[in-house]
Amino acid sequence: MTLLTILQFIVNIILVLFLISILIIGGLLLFKDKRQKQHSVLRNYPLLARVRYFFEKIGPEMRQYLFLPDTKGKPFSRNDFTNIVLAGKYNSRMSSFGTQEDYEDGFYIQNTMFPLQTTELRINQSPMISTFIYQIDNERLFDRDEHRHKTEIDPYYLSDSDQVVLGPNLAYPFKIKRLVGQSGMSYGALGSHAITALSKGLGQAGTWMNTGEGGLSKYHLAGNVDIIFQIGPGLFGVRDKDGHFDLSAFRNLAQQDAIKAFEIKLAQGAKTRGGHMQGNKVTEEIAEIRKVEPWKTINSPNRFTNIDNPQALLNWVTELQQYGQKPVGFKIVISSVAEIESLVTTMIETNQYPDFITVDGGEGGTGATFQELEDRVGLPLFTALPILSAKLEQHGIRDKVKIFASGKLITPDKIAIALGLGADLINIARGMMISVGCIMSQQCHMNTCPVGVATTDPKREKGLIIDEKKYRVTNFVTSLHEGLFNIAAAVGVASPTQISKEHIIIKQKDGQLQSINDYKLKLIDSH
Repeated sequence: MTLLTILQFIVNIILVLFLISILIIGGLLLFKDKRQKQHSVLRNYPLLARVRYFFEKIGPEMRQYLFLPDTKGKPFSRNDFTNIVLAGKYNSRMSSFGTQEDYEDGFYIQNTMFPLQTTELRINQSPMISTFIYQIDNERLFDRDEHRHKTEIDPYYLSDSDQVVLGPNLAYPFKIKRLVGQSGMSYGALGSHAITALSKGLGQAGTWMNTGEGGLSKYHLAGNVDIIFQIGPGLFGVRDKDGHFDLSAFRNLAQQDAIKAFEIKLAQGAKTRGGHMQGNKVTEEIAEIRKVEPWKTINSPNRFTNIDNPQALLNWVTELQQYGQKPVGFKIVISSVAEIESLVTTMIETNQYPDFITVDGGEGGTGATFQELEDRVGLPLFTALPILSAKLEQHGIRDKVKIFASGKLITPDKIAIALGLGADLINIARGMMISVGCIMSQQCHMNTCPVGVATTDPKREKGLIIDEKKYRVTNFVTSLHEGLFNIAAAVGVASPTQISKEHIIIKQKDGQLQSINDYKLKLIDSH
């Protein structure tokens, strides 16, 4: 018997065993499916039902990569995702041939006939930022050859005269040379590798990092980054063993040089409620940071027990300003003009002002919330932001309060529109997640993130290489600011801090144009 014959015989045996195995497994599944009582379609059509379940399982990936147009995916389109990745890997926002936008109704940036040249812009390009950028060598159908190389890039900082200052009358004001930083993302919602990469990347870019309501971890402090400490209704990081506010813990945090400001979180866009974390993500380390029991699901209250009106809120803001001598603000979701009117008039009557207010649109993201809160509670950012801005202007106190804006502001044009609608500063969360490797698998609440971003599972976290991803964060932030200066030049101002309502126009479906002033008045009058 020849060697070829022996091999053929072995292959035949393997094939026969494989077919027998398939028949046995299929028979067992058929028997099981026919007898089970939970699924009607499995009981009546076992084979077709399993094929159906298979396609249901892979459906999101198929739609994302094959069937949805590049501009239509949710919560971010394929183009949105690609824009973030290109900026992070290649420090580039280059495109060609023409826009894919539909040019329907919406907000547009008004350019001038005579834009400014680069030499006329107020840009601080010192010091240069040392980073790594990828270069594609050869791209084929199934793979790509590329290498990264070390380089120095222009930082596109704000000039000293254009820096945004929070709490100018406090002992420790926060002077900011960036317009874009990281929105609140807690350690626990994100893993240690992701938080560390973000901290180091944001530090290299020279901008801030919001801790989220989960408290301050050593991973937030891994980079030379400015920290905004967020205080949520659960008081994580500033609570005693009974869950009450601990003033001494707050004072200790205020004494840390890295912490530049404090943000009281009343609500965020996708969840007008307290935070939520599944028990399998509450490790002993996270429990120690938050002062809670490990491995138990956390549901913090949907509001602070001591705050149920503007007066109480402003009283607490003032107390924290006095105790810490650092800027204090709060984060809100806006739906009611009357509530904003009440808030603003209370500021004036009591002469108590937050250093900033963060407005999160209803389209903002979250690691975990309920569908009904995510989809239908809270106004979108471009509707909510002008309400606050208009009310502050109407009462003559716009200069007393800075405004942060957040809600899918992941490209320079969207950021510029937010600045024109009244924002002073911009927070980004999911864009930062994508820059460290998030692929939008939408498993944030399950601790099964396949790329190690929104998980505390050590095995999954190993896939996220900190010394690789930190540079992508740096490049993303820097690229956004370069884009903002490009827009500033296009509208005829020397700095993106000067982009205002005069530079934004609204195009209606019928082709009519509306100014932002008219838009604000209509918003207020309609409520």
